[in-house]
Amino acid sequence: MTDGPDGLAVASGDRVLVTGGAGFIGSSVVRRVQARGAHVVALVEPGGDTANLDGLEVEVVRGDLRDPDAVDKAVDGCRLVFHVAALYRFWAADPEDFYAINVSGTRHVLDAARRHGCERTVYTSTVGTLGLHGAGPDDPVDETSFAHVDHLFGGYKQSKYVAEHEVLRAAAEGLPVVLVQPTVPVGTRDRVPTPTGRTVLEILNGRFPGYVDTTLNIVDVEDVAEGHVLAAERGTSGHSYILGGENLELREVLATLAEVSGLEVQSRRFPGAMALVVGHLSGLVEGRLLGREPTIPLEAAKMSTTHMSYTDDRARTELGYTSRPARQALARAAHWFVEAGMVRPERAAQIRWAD
Repeated sequence: MTDGPDGLAVASGDRVLVTGGAGFIGSSVVRRVQARGAHVVALVEPGGDTANLDGLEVEVVRGDLRDPDAVDKAVDGCRLVFHVAALYRFWAADPEDFYAINVSGTRHVLDAARRHGCERTVYTSTVGTLGLHGAGPDDPVDETSFAHVDHLFGGYKQSKYVAEHEVLRAAAEGLPVVLVQPTVPVGTRDRVPTPTGRTVLEILNGRFPGYVDTTLNIVDVEDVAEGHVLAAERGTSGHSYILGGENLELREVLATLAEVSGLEVQSRRFPGAMALVVGHLSGLVEGRLLGREPTIPLEAAKMSTTHMSYTDDRARTELGYTSRPARQALARAAHWFVEAGMVRPERAAQIRWAD
């Protein structure tokens, strides 16, 4: 890493760690860092799938974020750390896993970065830690919008909120660390898929029953990855940057996917109260009684009653961040899910691509 006109510059010969490097966002960050000539170390959980790294010259290190020694070994010798890894889901059999991975794991990364003198750490947070009071399709919020604690639905948001404060504490103590807050990323290599990707996939598979009155900020994962690198090079330590795209109402997301794929999608509108009832029932029967992930997690149901509308003006002004149109991002995601064989054959056969 060298000094550039805007701060730091990722350069050839740099050793860079990406935690969660085989994941959805992480694998895209790996590619962006490699494009700048750096040597990438990808920290991957034991037994984790590394298909997203196929064909790349990446040093894969197996280690659990909950193991401080494993994290320390991965960070050793790295000048820059992208801490992308997290438990990102709306339900877990053991809720404590959210804190063990997202909070304690983050502290292990921060401690190791401090010990080894890393020049900068970029922490992947989420816009889920921001407040949405007053937000609407035409009234987005920014990084200064504080959350009401009772609106931090579920273990994921709550643990990321706590982890974010650990990162800010480290920044206040002098650690050079920048936070990025992706909105709703979609795109290629979403193999699990993430909760966001699952929504797109359910729509393509004809299993999405309809929509509620909510807003999503859609962004392509490749733009989010580039935003990570820009944050490392140009971001101000202790600052957070929303990495977003375009605010769309959920009905517009459905209409866009129907347009780009030629598939018929449900256009029924449901009241938000119905989503909450279904979420409660799904959590009770599937989550508590059957011990499996609910089809409609309560956290997702609660989120669906909120307009998740954001502005990323700070990232565009301070980092030079840009993003492609939401329609292009959704089309890329749809193409990838079909090519990956994740769309039902009978539905895939009906597709007539508009792009």
